[in-house]
Amino acid sequence: MATGKPVVVLVHGAFTGSARWDRVTRRLNGHGLCALAVANPLRDLAGDAAHVRDVVAGIGRLVVLAGHSYGGTVITAVVGDPAVRSLVYVGAFAPEAGESALQLSGEFEGSILASALVAYPVASGGVEFRIDEEKYHHQFCADLDALDVSGPGWHTRPSWFVFGGDDRNIPAEAIRFMDERASSRGTREVTGASQFGAVAAAILDAVDGRSG
Repeated sequence: MATGKPVVVLVHGAFTGSARWDRVTRRLNGHGLCALAVANPLRDLAGDAAHVRDVVAGIGRLVVLAGHSYGGTVITAVVGDPAVRSLVYVGAFAPEAGESALQLSGEFEGSILASALVAYPVASGGVEFRIDEEKYHHQFCADLDALDVSGPGWHTRPSWFVFGGDDRNIPAEAIRFMDERASSRGTREVTGASQFGAVAAAILDAVDGRSG
């Protein structure tokens, strides 16, 4: 792997896991980059962001943070670490201080996530949610074969955005709004919602500091 390049740290969103990044990771490795898919705890924003900060600190090199969906909220909250060189939002939330993902999603039409959720009780009290198994493929990757934060990272770090015009979780118009607000250095809007090659290309742009 090229030691002069930053390490790419990939942060998945809710209702998924680090394996979602496998095809992106392989593409980045093929370009000589070290890419690390973090196991996002998905417990609460403060704890999830703290976990990613610990991962970044343990790497000991410059990093490019990439977040998908809710993972964008997490990388936005990882602030104050000089090792973070840039941010890549992959169909992701890029909230302003005081904004939540729910608020941003509700301001624009197009999300059908609520109708795909199934609630279940947990031993500690309250409920958690999962995606209905029969709806998961249609919700997250139909084009493929079968929270509040402060000090947004995109205020101080250059950012890139890549997203699908048919995203069923975050309305594309909401992502366009966040992209423009963040003065994105590069934007890739693709057909469908899960174009791994475009995701890898956007991350490579961020690694090399290329404007789109």
